Amino acid sequence: MWQPVLMISGHILIVLGIIMLVPAGLDLAENSGEWSHFVSGAVITIFFGISLFLANRTKIERITLKQGYLLTAVSWLFTILFASLPFELSNVVPSTADAIFEAASGITGTGATIMTDVESLPQSILLWRSVLNALGGLGIVIFAVALLPFLGIGGMQMFQRENSDSSDKFMPKFSYIAKRIVFVYCLLIGIACLTLFLCGMNWFDALNHAMSAIGTGGFSTKNNSVAFFNSAKIEFAVMIFMLAGSLPMTFYILLLRRGNPDKYNQISVFLKTVAVFSLFVGIYLFLNSDYGLLTSLRYGFFSVIATVTTTGLSAVDYTDWGVWATSVFLLLSFCGGCTGSTCGSVKIFRWQTIYAFLRKYMLSAIEPHRVVPLKIGKVNASDKITTSVFVYIFSFVICLFALSLLVSLLGVNFQTAIASVTACITNVGVGSINIIGPGGNYAFFSPLVKFVLAFAMLLGRLEIITILVILSRSFWRK
Repeated sequence: MWQPVLMISGHILIVLGIIMLVPAGLDLAENSGEWSHFVSGAVITIFFGISLFLANRTKIERITLKQGYLLTAVSWLFTILFASLPFELSNVVPSTADAIFEAASGITGTGATIMTDVESLPQSILLWRSVLNALGGLGIVIFAVALLPFLGIGGMQMFQRENSDSSDKFMPKFSYIAKRIVFVYCLLIGIACLTLFLCGMNWFDALNHAMSAIGTGGFSTKNNSVAFFNSAKIEFAVMIFMLAGSLPMTFYILLLRRGNPDKYNQISVFLKTVAVFSLFVGIYLFLNSDYGLLTSLRYGFFSVIATVTTTGLSAVDYTDWGVWATSVFLLLSFCGGCTGSTCGSVKIFRWQTIYAFLRKYMLSAIEPHRVVPLKIGKVNASDKITTSVFVYIFSFVICLFALSLLVSLLGVNFQTAIASVTACITNVGVGSINIIGPGGNYAFFSPLVKFVLAFAMLLGRLEIITILVILSRSFWRK
């Protein structure tokens, strides 16, 4: 069972090690003295990758269901551990727990940080953080499109049916999926980088924020995030690209293939949700602050988009707006973007399913003999998909409260515990309280709490069920 899992994981580590040489090259050009740490990390990562690949080399004809779960969890865990090496070796973090936390936050697209002054960091470290955001976003898209239907977790099965017909199966092969997703993803990052440069950022900041926005990761090169630039043009561009990252990558592939893709129901619902809540928050801010109408709408739209897309970039500290506003953003963090996007959290598709089920139940209560189909958009949802959605939501809530209680037992007050676990398990990164909000960070937590929060990030990123299945006793029975 383990041989193909370790072989593929070894291949992933080889690629990760090669990518580490990119910030090493930047550091050599900048002469900041950190290049040797990246080269050392790359050598260690590539060595372990080659060892795993050669020791477990085999012809893979098919991946079983158990191997699919193992491959997902093991590859992400290995990636986090080895991605932490540049942080650990360069001594920019005080402990191993901090290095793993930062790497987990980057690769899961959470954007939570233990760095108290990112502007003092070498550019190579800043680039590595953003590269992790980009790699994590790309990885979760391929995972969502290629493996989620295989694992039966729910969401992508419906998503594929929404954009297929009997004569044209949508993306039947993994290699077909991966190549086109990588092309679209890199194209979006390139467009975002050029746009942000034209809006006033330098090339380095533009590239880092492009990877962060498209990957919906949230890492920035500035302590105050996007607020540092104080530019409406830059904020508008970042908003557009955060939204672009929150849409299914396969949507863009259909645009390139056909020019007129089938309508994605979840996209229209998602964009309407963002628009409604952004207007609501903007008007609230206008009525309860000294901001003018346009400024209120600007900050309202940016903050809502950053939260709903689980990006976590900030143009203003919304924790200063009062308890009511922060409560709204706490609830918005549970929304998430579209299935098949780089976003974390619950995803809009699952909320559509719950709404459709509730509507069906109410109609059946009024008219017991009426046959009411469970429709999401124009497509009928199967019982399997509905069940998987409810199981996911139930597991999500249980894990949220269990991890919050655990963090609280480790000496953190419950308000901070639930805010930090929520920010990590939804992959938003920015908490709903000031200490871990847009102007805060996670440096004050103990090493053990950081490990728990890093686990929460991975748990949320891999759709909860993947990890829970592996941790169950029945999974290991023959």
